Amino acid sequence: MKDTHDSQQWARVVAHIAEKLYPQAGHITLIEDNLTAHRKAALYEIFDAERAILKRINIVYTPKHGSWLNIAEIELSVLNRVALKGRIGSKAGLQKQIKTYLKDKNKAAIQINWQFTTKDARTKLKKLYPNA
Repeated sequence: MKDTHDSQQWARVVAHIAEKLYPQAGHITLIEDNLTAHRKAALYEIFDAERAILKRINIVYTPKHGSWLNIAEIELSVLNRVALKGRIGSKAGLQKQIKTYLKDKNKAAIQINWQFTTKDARTKLKKLYPNA
């Protein structure tokens, strides 16, 4: 895995999923966030159009509000405030600090009390739900 995340790396991952992990699948649904690196055009920039990777891929984007990404963002914020104070001199040092933080956090069994209910979701995100 690379240390950076750009559109070409994203395209290589999508191609790997389509051609190596699920080569027989007629249809693959990817659920992803709205990251700028997730550009379909990148597939055509680095691969021949004949590969037709996008013909088998359906991309579903997570909603910007009320999604699991909010929980991930909360976790990253806590990690940043608690474990990543000050300057860290190396990648190995960063990995060691994160590993120590996660070990301690998991040992303490700290959880998020997520209070966004299904009813709240249907109210706030009604435009995302089909009309019955």
